[in-house]
Amino acid sequence: MVVIFALVSAVVLALFGALHWYVWRRLIRDTMPKGSLLRRAGSIVFVAGPLLSIGAMTAEGDAVPFLVQRILAWPGYLWMALFLYLLLALLAGEAVRPVLRRWLARRGAGADPRQGALPTAQAAEAGDSGAEELVSAGEPLSATAHRGDSDAARGSTGPVAVLDPPPTPSAGTAPTGPSRRLFVSRVVGGTAAAVAVGTVGHGTYGVLRGPKVKRLTVPLAKLPRSAHGFRIAVVSDIHIGPVLGRGFSQRVVDTINATQPDLIAVVGDLVDGSVENLAPAVEPLAQLRAPHGTFFVTGNHEYISGAEPWIEKVRDLGLRPLENARTELPGFDLAGVNDVRGEAEGQGPDFGKALGDRDRSRAAVLLAHQPVVIQDAVRHGVDLQLSGHTHGGQLWPGNLIAELANPTVAGLERYGDTQLYVSRGAGAWGPPVRVGAPSDITVVELASRQA
Repeated sequence: MVVIFALVSAVVLALFGALHWYVWRRLIRDTMPKGSLLRRAGSIVFVAGPLLSIGAMTAEGDAVPFLVQRILAWPGYLWMALFLYLLLALLAGEAVRPVLRRWLARRGAGADPRQGALPTAQAAEAGDSGAEELVSAGEPLSATAHRGDSDAARGSTGPVAVLDPPPTPSAGTAPTGPSRRLFVSRVVGGTAAAVAVGTVGHGTYGVLRGPKVKRLTVPLAKLPRSAHGFRIAVVSDIHIGPVLGRGFSQRVVDTINATQPDLIAVVGDLVDGSVENLAPAVEPLAQLRAPHGTFFVTGNHEYISGAEPWIEKVRDLGLRPLENARTELPGFDLAGVNDVRGEAEGQGPDFGKALGDRDRSRAAVLLAHQPVVIQDAVRHGVDLQLSGHTHGGQLWPGNLIAELANPTVAGLERYGDTQLYVSRGAGAWGPPVRVGAPSDITVVELASRQA
């Protein structure tokens, strides 16, 4: 196993290095003069960036001081996002390069006054023609009349067109401006850099600004008329940690409270770190307000960070953990199961415990962090499952990868008699950037078919 791990690690690092070399070559080496200050600075960035990224990923955990984690996290994770979009933009630019070079070549040929057909001198006398040697097909032609010995020698008395020899360039002549290849490299590289920086900048702003509120009405066949219009504020994947701290936590709380929900559901991945390091950052959660309370289920990151201490912490903050448990609310049952990551610790989801003995004539809403448990929810007669985990892909084209591992990446879908809603989440994991998957807090309004 150790040998296999070492081989896989070596392959991953080699690929990581090769991709960085490619981006450095296209963006730095091919566009900047050798030995220039800009080229040296760019090369330093391409060495420091991946090292910071590796440092940010390996610094997670209690073994590294939290301050060091925060120092490494911002530049390290941002570089990961920036590098991704530099790579994608430059790969797209490979298709543009030959097209741009051909266009420039045609444009240059059409604009060159020396190009075109050269006149051909004809012999003045019938039956007598002389072939002219074109020394350089692009040089101007000058015609002068010569008589005398040449005419006599040729047996002709008319004027003859003679090509002047092309001018010989001096040894010190050099092309003015960058070469065509350099020009193309700079255009493609500059465009790629602008696109990548703009994309990551906009995506970072979207995360730090805080999630937007999304509203959704979900009809449930078993929901009584008395519960019609019951509103659940669903928030998942806040990921409070070295990057997103107390200020972000406060923004999320303020946004949720502003919706005035009947119930709040925190559907896992609340934190990235230990209670010791993040206790001050999660304190704003104590301000969450809803008439029927705030409920919490674990996500996979809680088990990475230490699930039991966090369950006790959220309970102290006024949230009610549903650990494979159920509570009866006016009009429906609310159940929650542990995340599948807890199976490694003997604390995985237990649907029988959470839903096994309930009255199936009542509507059931299930809180489960990962959408992959939807078939268990179907088998246990759940009417609506509320999940997160996927982030909607977070960074395009990550949604394509997320689709391979999850039945639903984002939004509402039906599986048999069970509806599954997957939130894109409020925060971000790793890079504090979202592209094509905006963060959200969803207010799910339950609708009775009897209303």
